[in-house]
Amino acid sequence: MVGLLRPFGRAVTYTRWLHLFMAVVWPAMWIFVDEPWAFASVVPLALAGLLPWMRVVEGVQARLLLTGRRPDEANPDIVVAPSVTWADRGRTVVWLEARLLIGSCVAMLTVQLPVLAVDLVNAARGGQQGHGSYVPLTGEHWWYGLLAPLPLLLLPAVVVGSGELITRLARRLLGPSAAERLSALEERTEQLLERTRIARELHDSIGHALTVAVVQAGAARAANSPEFTGRALTAIEETGRAALEDLERVLGVLREAERPVSARPTLVDADRLLESARASGAKVDAEVTGPLESLPGPVSREGYRILQEALTNVLRHAGAVPTRVRVEVADGALTLEVRNPLPDGRAAPGRGSGLRGIRERAALLGGRAHTGPDGAGDWEVRVELPPG
Repeated sequence: MVGLLRPFGRAVTYTRWLHLFMAVVWPAMWIFVDEPWAFASVVPLALAGLLPWMRVVEGVQARLLLTGRRPDEANPDIVVAPSVTWADRGRTVVWLEARLLIGSCVAMLTVQLPVLAVDLVNAARGGQQGHGSYVPLTGEHWWYGLLAPLPLLLLPAVVVGSGELITRLARRLLGPSAAERLSALEERTEQLLERTRIARELHDSIGHALTVAVVQAGAARAANSPEFTGRALTAIEETGRAALEDLERVLGVLREAERPVSARPTLVDADRLLESARASGAKVDAEVTGPLESLPGPVSREGYRILQEALTNVLRHAGAVPTRVRVEVADGALTLEVRNPLPDGRAAPGRGSGLRGIRERAALLGGRAHTGPDGAGDWEVRVELPPG
């Protein structure tokens, strides 16, 4: 019993009822002029459905009155966008005509069912039937009074049932088309890929900052020199501040899915990485040739992260050792190389996610990466990214 009464405690039940009544306002105006003209209203209604913006108007109404949601809320069931294809316009026309038909039936039943209940009571008592009734009652029968509650019980079922029916039709006829569903899926996929890439960037940035901080703190304690300790603290501060900026940017993107990704560091900002490594005690010999600013955005950004991860690995596994960095841009292609002596002449296990991330970044851009000993006692990270 409680389940049967639950729909009548929801505001959306009555807004759906109102939505159906609104559909017959315009045809009802023609009844005052000439009743047959009310049926002719389906023609201009069909023509209106062919207008692209009519889908927006109907979508806004359907969201507000049928689902109880604001038009700006995410609702994949009902689209608030102009019709793009003729198929969308055709579905809008069908929607308008179906809404008119169902609304007319509901409006008529809403008026006639209470009238019928009154007529049944009057007929049972020997009175006359009202002039506005569509159901003729003949004779005087006492059992008419027993039937009087039935129209009043049928009216709530009409209200709830018609509301469910029109809502299902709205989701079907005003819902996204196949092309719109595909576009939404592609957009969602792009967002997931972007979040995965952001997580990888965050790993690289925070990992680099923590590695520099650990190396600097250890070196400062071993050196036992106030001057060196000051430089170490400055390097830790600068690296930590850069990592905090990256973290704040990433968190801002994750909080606002619609927000475009702000400017990320590129190879043009590589000096920051080199200075951070030098401040950690590593002797970095850098050779940069070619116009870095001419690189495409994705290549330059991923190149920066690859260089960051390579230098982080040097500090983490080899310590403050002489490191050679070569960045070359030729014909739009990028070659990035980082070499450092192996600790004790042995190769590090390399099971972490850093080297795997370097290879994945290179592969995603159609390039290739080599990480490992070079045969001359050095550890080499060499990445080649093609033009574009």
